[in-house]
Amino acid sequence: MLCYHSVQNLLSSNLLSKNMNSEICRTKILHVFLHGCETWSLTLREERSLRVFENRVLRRIFGPKKDEVTGEWRKLHTVELNDLYLPNIRVMKPIRKRWAGHVAHMGEKKGAYGVLVGKPEGKRPISRPRHRWADNIKMDLQEVFRGQGMDLSGSG
Repeated sequence: MLCYHSVQNLLSSNLLSKNMNSEICRTKILHVFLHGCETWSLTLREERSLRVFENRVLRRIFGPKKDEVTGEWRKLHTVELNDLYLPNIRVMKPIRKRWAGHVAHMGEKKGAYGVLVGKPEGKRPISRPRHRWADNIKMDLQEVFRGQGMDLSGSG
């Protein structure tokens, strides 16, 4: 967040083009913000919070839009932001899958591999269990295979 606050006035400035500001966003702000995301185990709430932050930054860059019907200024809708700039938060899933492949090829002697396939000691809390990192990888892979028309359930 600190990297965003340090450049937020520059992002809404007219001194730089919208393309330059979106490059600053992609290369500086989101790169710092997503550092280490390959190991994150996100809940849906946390994923939504990341999207909200990214949309806030993009609204700062692209500014308000004048409504053609009423003539009033309004915030850009999320769909309009996605048309202007492909959200960068989506890159977390491919990064996470690449890291899973890297860890799987490390072999059993490395500590990261043990974390990937191991079972933690002790008991889990009684409440609803949190998604583990491996659960997120399985969901990411299921999305890919569903997009290709394949079935991972093993039922044919």
